[in-house]
Amino acid sequence: MENIQEKANFLKNEFTAILLKLDADAPRKWGKMNVQQMIEHMSDYVRIANGKTPVHVVTEAEKIPRMQGFLTSEKPFPENTPNALMPETPPQVRHATREEAIAELQEELGHFFEVHEKEANRKTNNPFFGELSYEMQVQLLHKHGMHHLNQFGAMA
Repeated sequence: MENIQEKANFLKNEFTAILLKLDADAPRKWGKMNVQQMIEHMSDYVRIANGKTPVHVVTEAEKIPRMQGFLTSEKPFPENTPNALMPETPPQVRHATREEAIAELQEELGHFFEVHEKEANRKTNNPFFGELSYEMQVQLLHKHGMHHLNQFGAMA
């Protein structure tokens, strides 16, 4: 894994700033979500990482090491990566504005870092990657965030 501290700093200080600059109507290169749906989707996954939304692991136990091997690599998620837990049609947005959705995401990220600062050895389940340490959660959130920034051309 590349430097986890750099990725944590990106998530804390740069990720939502990039989202604020992203046009709310930016065209997607793949997938079905619009910009605000993607931001709210990221908040949902940060809530899993920070433990607010406990989940069951859906990946078969014998596949977890391979999944975690991918997670710890620098290989990006492929375009149109399927998510068996998401409906075929993206859900309606929860917030009135993109800015409100970004504020929620920033709040959830802040909570993630607070929780892990207080409990350094805390592990939380991810439905696809199994039980993850702080470092693996940062790796996943960074990889997931970059995937969606690329989806909307924000990292050109």
